[in-house]
Amino acid sequence: MKYMQMMIKPASSNCNLRCSYCFYEDECKNREIPSYGIMKEDTMEILVKKALEEAEDFCTFGFQGGEPTLAGLEFFEKFVECVKKYKKKETKVNFCLQTNGTLLDDNWVKFLKENNFLVGISLDGTKEIHDRNRQDAKKKGTFALVLKNAKELLRNKVEVNILCVLTKQSAKKIASIYRFLKKEGFYYQQYIPCLDPMGEEEGQYPWSLTPKVYAEALKELFDLWFEDIQKGEIVSIREFDNWFSMLKGMPPEACSQTGRCSMQNIVEANGDIYPCDFYVLDNCRVANVTDENFRFFQGILPDMEFFKEGVKRGENCKACKWYPLCRGGCRRNYTKENKNYFCEAYQEFFEYSIVRWEWLAARL
Repeated sequence: MKYMQMMIKPASSNCNLRCSYCFYEDECKNREIPSYGIMKEDTMEILVKKALEEAEDFCTFGFQGGEPTLAGLEFFEKFVECVKKYKKKETKVNFCLQTNGTLLDDNWVKFLKENNFLVGISLDGTKEIHDRNRQDAKKKGTFALVLKNAKELLRNKVEVNILCVLTKQSAKKIASIYRFLKKEGFYYQQYIPCLDPMGEEEGQYPWSLTPKVYAEALKELFDLWFEDIQKGEIVSIREFDNWFSMLKGMPPEACSQTGRCSMQNIVEANGDIYPCDFYVLDNCRVANVTDENFRFFQGILPDMEFFKEGVKRGENCKACKWYPLCRGGCRRNYTKENKNYFCEAYQEFFEYSIVRWEWLAARL
């Protein structure tokens, strides 16, 4: 394979925070073993060895959780050394880390800088917004600590991407969040729609994001982003970047915007491999990395029910004039009626913004 990517959960579902909307905590309640603990060194070495045996040009090792830094800095140092041991000279390796940012001290910052990690920090915006849902085990807000550590990464020239979960409350304050992140120097941003618990009716929680609120947030965010572009100030917003690429005839990098589920190689701490972070469930398990190689995993994917279901779209969806941009969205947001919960939000947003999208595509 020319390109390999994977997202590793070295500390499984373990986390030092108690975020009210955590989708992975909910997900893990729906499987037989909620947590697999910390990844063992022999599992780590087998994973690295097999990944680099397959990767030809590029290999990306991502880490997420739970909270991945609970595995300890020593685990990550050994992981990097293991990569050096097995990496072919012609293969380029990238590292990325998705973290709540609370455990990053000077030693972590030094390590992340030296090894060119891209770091995604979960920061929901201003103190009022962030601390409402992102609290520690003692129910204390984490805003001040997360912001301090994120800015320390910036100060040390570590590449930082802010991951902002959009709840019903925060979506209504999208303008203040966007301006705040810019003011603090964060020009790479992701706004991720909050997920309701699996199998439950949408919109039942204080933080549940509704289609109408999401539509208004997308429109307001686009206005601010477009205005900045006109002034020559570029802010990267992942979903917008992907839509722009699609309008220019290029493929999106986000699987939620491709119209099908793709293999994300989610690796749990025990070595079990799953297709998607939203489906680390017993019935979606592909295999264990200690049993097979990645070429085998790729070979069995077409026959998996998960991927057959991942391309299904309703007839109304495919007939929609916005389908070439929306592609049906993420499968995790599909309702029992086989319709994306945020369908109306996307329709309203594209109707509102398409003239300016086309203007951008013609000039940039």
